[in-house]
Amino acid sequence: MLRLTQVKLPLDHLPRELWEAAAKRLRVQVGDIRRLEIERRAVDARRKAQLCYVYTLLVSLHDEKMILRKSRSGVERAHSVRYRFPSPARTLCESGPVIVGSGPAGLFCGWMLARCGLRPLILERGDAVEKRQIKVKELWEQGRLDPESNVQFGEGGAGTFSDGKLYTGVRDSLGRNRAVLDILFGAGAQEDILYDAHAHLGTDQLAWIVRRLREQITEMGGQIRFRSKVTELLVKDGRVTGVRTEDGTSIESRAVVLAIGHSARDTFRMLHRTGIPMEAKSFAVGLRVEHAQEIITRAQYGPDAPEILGAASYKCSAVTSSGRSVYSFCMCPGGHVVNASSQPGRLAVNGMSNSARDSGRANSALVTPVTPGDCLRSLGGNADPLFSGLAFQEALEERAFRMGEGNIPVQSFLGFMEKRVSADMPPAGAARGQTVPAPVHRLLPEEMTAAIGEGILAFEQRIPGFASPDTLLYGVESRTSSPVRILRGENLQSSLSGLFPCGEGAGYAGGITSAAIDGLRVAEAVSLWYD
Repeated sequence: MLRLTQVKLPLDHLPRELWEAAAKRLRVQVGDIRRLEIERRAVDARRKAQLCYVYTLLVSLHDEKMILRKSRSGVERAHSVRYRFPSPARTLCESGPVIVGSGPAGLFCGWMLARCGLRPLILERGDAVEKRQIKVKELWEQGRLDPESNVQFGEGGAGTFSDGKLYTGVRDSLGRNRAVLDILFGAGAQEDILYDAHAHLGTDQLAWIVRRLREQITEMGGQIRFRSKVTELLVKDGRVTGVRTEDGTSIESRAVVLAIGHSARDTFRMLHRTGIPMEAKSFAVGLRVEHAQEIITRAQYGPDAPEILGAASYKCSAVTSSGRSVYSFCMCPGGHVVNASSQPGRLAVNGMSNSARDSGRANSALVTPVTPGDCLRSLGGNADPLFSGLAFQEALEERAFRMGEGNIPVQSFLGFMEKRVSADMPPAGAARGQTVPAPVHRLLPEEMTAAIGEGILAFEQRIPGFASPDTLLYGVESRTSSPVRILRGENLQSSLSGLFPCGEGAGYAGGITSAAIDGLRVAEAVSLWYD
């Protein structure tokens, strides 16, 4: 099989034109091509008047060695790696592994373990996704929070209420990335996730795909129990022997996977009391910024952007005059700023999009990194150094809750820069959850507030309109990643034998795809552990 790179075609091209372009590049007839597969597709928007798709194609045909010798540049031998799980399928006579959490890491770990016959039991503190959607709607419309079933907790994890981005910077030579996409495709996702450079699903699609993954796991012999919060690890002679749930149920297992998510603060503290080694790590905090989507699409694709491209996204970063960096994170084209709270008396925001990305508004987190030392200094040294980041998050969320009296605080960019709440502030755009005008400029430490303001002005140079007076800022974006890392060795186990930290909450991932990839890695390690 040969790989063809930089194959450019108009946005409105026909399927047969892919075959014709490949034949032209290879100097063969279309009929000589036995098979053609899209490996990657991206949009080239560098010249707004000539927007086009850029493809990487995989082509199979006779006598590839001769054709390769005669071909122009942009043709090479393809060495695609197909993922192979390292352990054969079998059936256990003993209890299977326990997985704590059903976010992307837990679901994909459980899916693969069920497929190989290990009959995993997934324990989820929240509800099944269909019931969870009702609880989230109650929070957004009525302000009624269920601390165990919300945007952070429940089947599918925090990623279910997001834009559903499926691209990652994780380098993986074993094909795990493609395996994740194949599993999602097999659960009903559209085919273009297999090759789009910036593939996404959206919250509406994620919800039923998560449900289908659950059904597949149970069909293969696994189990999922909802409303089953793990409150204790069972330990004997330096080994994990199982878990105990909040209702007092003890479950025996010689392998426990911790896929708890980045917001399981009570679980982090329980693990610390149990003596599980952890370390504080850096993360980022900031605010959500929201614009009219047409501002972003015009800047990225030009004034006559074709509808086929949909709502445009962006990714920006800057280093401010103070030396502090500011960058966009979790950008949601055509999306919504959402109330993502999970604890009473504390308020956090996040962003989500549905698959159509048609809200007419664009939002992203604008964040700046914070170290454990930054957090400790901000708290006046009054925190456990291990949990300084966690305490810093909680302090910001308590401030946001008080500032908005339980609602999402929002401020215009003009008011933010002038340090006042504008009386003529435009109504909030596409928020899910009640909002209230508030002095968001007082929410973060002063140096972070200054950095975000300077960052927005810098991003204006790339995206005209980014710093418009009626740009909206919502607070607080505090859940970008886990503030701690649960340490693990080369065998992916904690120092407590049989305990496998996994995914974003454990500090080893940063998004849906990377968490799912880590879930596959841990499934491999658990399978070898049972061998």
